[in-house]
Amino acid sequence: MFRHAIFLLLCATPAVLPALLSPASVPTVLQSPTVQTPEKQTPDTSASSSSRVLSDQVAAAEAAILKSDWKSAASQLDTWLATHPADPRALFDAGYVADNQDHLEEATALYRRAIDANPNSFEAHLSLGLMLARHSNLEDARPEFIAASQLDPGDAGPPAKAQAFRALARIDSKDDPTLASTELLEALKITPESESDTLLSAHIAEAANEPEIAEAAYRRALANDPGSAAATSDLVHLLIARQKFPEAETLLRDALAKSPDDPTLTAQLATVLVGEDKADALPLIQKLHDQHPNDDSITRMLARILSDAGDTSGSDHLYLALLKASPDNPSLLVAHGQNLIRQLQYAPAFAIFDKAAKLDPANGDAWSGLAFAASRTNQPEITLHALTMRSKYLPELPSTYFLWATSYDKLHQKDQAAAYYHHFLDASAGKFPDQEWQARQRLKLLEDKSVSRP
Repeated sequence: MFRHAIFLLLCATPAVLPALLSPASVPTVLQSPTVQTPEKQTPDTSASSSSRVLSDQVAAAEAAILKSDWKSAASQLDTWLATHPADPRALFDAGYVADNQDHLEEATALYRRAIDANPNSFEAHLSLGLMLARHSNLEDARPEFIAASQLDPGDAGPPAKAQAFRALARIDSKDDPTLASTELLEALKITPESESDTLLSAHIAEAANEPEIAEAAYRRALANDPGSAAATSDLVHLLIARQKFPEAETLLRDALAKSPDDPTLTAQLATVLVGEDKADALPLIQKLHDQHPNDDSITRMLARILSDAGDTSGSDHLYLALLKASPDNPSLLVAHGQNLIRQLQYAPAFAIFDKAAKLDPANGDAWSGLAFAASRTNQPEITLHALTMRSKYLPELPSTYFLWATSYDKLHQKDQAAAYYHHFLDASAGKFPDQEWQARQRLKLLEDKSVSRP
């Protein structure tokens, strides 16, 4: 009965309900929304979990499990399974033992054997799903949670079934927010709303492009728990996306007064200060970098701020260090190339942008950089090719119209050059007086010649 009690406790406690989605391409201290790690499920030792009479070996194994004596438990279960290979309870117990020792492949195989032996095993489906989710295998975890949500949880009770619905809601929140909302509502029919549920509903609203609803949910979570770092960070994340920098700054400064060394909140404050164009962003992120020199996300932020502040040499020093570890990272290559452009090193920049564009042909910024570097190294054909590729992913700007025009001009394609000079003048609207003067002068020559042609 001990195992059954623990299983019920794990399923019923909101604090350990699994937050299964993890932001992998997002930076360590800037992860938002906040997530938790799924908990393993303790095997059910109640007699009702299997109609088979409990053997002495399985009983001994489960006693060892309660003591976290994995070696003894595994030995007892191996002996029993050698002669009873289709015992679903023993297979589940063995899967749980392997799971707790982070033996992923072995645990997966044992959980699946338990399911094959008893397809209606709620525990096996839920535990397999949780384990797969902890290892970021959400594609395989999802069917297990679906199965668990459709089964009778038995002695595990309704809270365990609610856990399956919450797991599904987290998995589906990004790609199918409507379905995720339905799944969360199913969970809330079973167990009361917790802070993590409120935050999840906000994440779902964000994914559904309903920022007002998401903001209201975050603020509701903060009203219930003003000290919640997760709610503060997630709300700030949304406010930054909506460029509500003053509100975000107020929240962050209040939170940092209570947790001055919180790296996530500090990094967010630096982001806000950059958005507000405040000078104290740089010393703040420099201090954070000194405290976390091996955090790539902080290093990138510092490099970006240094570049914006005009310290391209200092910025590029950081980008080059990052590129040593990730030499084929297109975004790092683009940032490095942009610093080279600012340092008037056009030929090296051309090589860097060319590499980035080949590694990631859908990277519009790589094509933008390549077009500019090619124009500066007098390669109009490559400039036109890069502009053509860029136009597939990014809208035209006055600067790109000008590059189109000057490149065609260099190739003596007068009609195309004249057309793009006109596009440039229409788009620039007095913002680029030097280039506008040049465009008008070239148009006089191009269009006068076109009129004088026989």
